[in-house]
Amino acid sequence: MRVVSPAFEILTPIDGIEILKTIETVGRTCYKSEDKITDDSCVNFVQGIINRGHEAVIEHYNITVRLTNDRGVSHEEVRHRIASYAQESTRYCNYAKDKFGNEITYIDIRGGMNLDPKVSKLDAAIQSQIYDEWVEACLDAEKHYNKMISLGATPQIARSVLNNSTKTEICITMNIREWRHFFDLRCSPAAHPQMREIAIMLLKAFKTMIPVVFDDLYKKYVTDAKTE
Repeated sequence: MRVVSPAFEILTPIDGIEILKTIETVGRTCYKSEDKITDDSCVNFVQGIINRGHEAVIEHYNITVRLTNDRGVSHEEVRHRIASYAQESTRYCNYAKDKFGNEITYIDIRGGMNLDPKVSKLDAAIQSQIYDEWVEACLDAEKHYNKMISLGATPQIARSVLNNSTKTEICITMNIREWRHFFDLRCSPAAHPQMREIAIMLLKAFKTMIPVVFDDLYKKYVTDAKTE
């Protein structure tokens, strides 16, 4: 058994200013104000677009990321319909083979526990007991998975004993407007704690790489919420 933290990789090459210039060109086509484009006009233009809610023009740029999180979280990610997905398949991946280290990899639940409004307030000793129960359950699932494989079960049959904490990798492509919608739902305190954990990590990266576009969401869910 191996336990890892959630992680992400942005697969699309990102040049934040070039993205803003593309958005400005698209937006000014609507207003036929291309003559107002200058070397540095894109930042203020896109800021105005975001402030006015004219977000249709930011649909013209897609970003692909690869997320490493648990399968329970992935079920929430794929509910965003204006997106394309490719996910690690438990039907075809045989985790009992050497390429997977002959073990099941799980996503650590401690980050989610820290963001859960009830669990995070429990006594440290109780939290430790909860974590120990989780570890025991994961070890048990791994044992039964490997036993089923050794008896001749295919991965698509053996996977039935795997729990929601099983690590998965999923590639997601969305346009920028849909990413904003994703963050507005998945960074909210009402979101599942482990979904929120990976979403906030990704929002921080997007905000750093692309000026203006995600500043309001960053302030709403990171700065004001004091999640840093």
